Amino acid sequence: KCAHLRLACETEPKPYYTSKLWWCGITLLGLGEVGNFTAYGFAPIALVAPLGCVSVIGSAFISVLFLKTMRAADILGGTLTATGTYLLVTFTPNVPQELTARQVQNYLVSWPFLAYSILEIIIFCILLYFYKRKAVKHIMVLLMMVALLASLTVIAVKAVASMITLSVKGKMQLTYPVFYIMIVLMAISCAFQVKFLNQATHLYKVTAVVPINFVFFTTSAIFSGVVFYREFQSAALLSVFMFLFGCLLSFLGVFVIARNKKEEHLQIPFIDCGHIPGQKLTGKIQPDSHSSCYGTLNNEDDSVKSQS
Repeated sequence: KCAHLRLACETEPKPYYTSKLWWCGITLLGLGEVGNFTAYGFAPIALVAPLGCVSVIGSAFISVLFLKTMRAADILGGTLTATGTYLLVTFTPNVPQELTARQVQNYLVSWPFLAYSILEIIIFCILLYFYKRKAVKHIMVLLMMVALLASLTVIAVKAVASMITLSVKGKMQLTYPVFYIMIVLMAISCAFQVKFLNQATHLYKVTAVVPINFVFFTTSAIFSGVVFYREFQSAALLSVFMFLFGCLLSFLGVFVIARNKKEEHLQIPFIDCGHIPGQKLTGKIQPDSHSSCYGTLNNEDDSVKSQS
């Protein structure tokens, strides 16, 4: 963001990919996603998915350093999110994380996952019908489709990360066909997620898309972890309650941070057309849309009145 704002303020704007600052940001973003992918091999989905709220806190505080913007809502939202994060880490179910290829195969053909998959496919097809045939592009429809795809993505990501981790430790898992099936599932679901999420950000404000997508994605990811990997199978009722309370605090924190947050835009009050032959320079070239002379140039009398 900082790189885009700097380039836009230059007299001769250059493409963003020529900026060293932009490449630095993209590199850091890529390293963060690699770390996020690796985390699925060592921790439950129920913990990794909600911790995405840490990136929202980081973005809010980094914006203070680079964009010089600070709000009381950022402090309140950061406090709520940090408290929720503490509860998430403390009360996440302790389940074995070393998943072999045979275990993943057994999970794929289990009845809970088959029923869950059928229900997901039906809901996704209904939403896709309204999206394609009825041209319904409401933010909820788009982000619900993203969330449904995200549940498959996190299942595949955890399976792939776990099998790679075991293979690095000496227990080869990359020779099983299920490993490559999961890679294909991960790539396809990610590609369609990007498609629908990109359209949502194009049609709606980012300040609306980010919190809603975070809530939908996290809820879908946790539910998929419960159904596929049975992460809360032996958890105590109090731990489940405190975990859900931590999720709620994280959701509230993200909404508070994103609420009423204005995006940076260049302030261009009118279009500078230069000197117009045969016309005297007036106070403004672009007329006011609410005035009676909209679409015409102000005459000399109007310009004198406006200046007075």
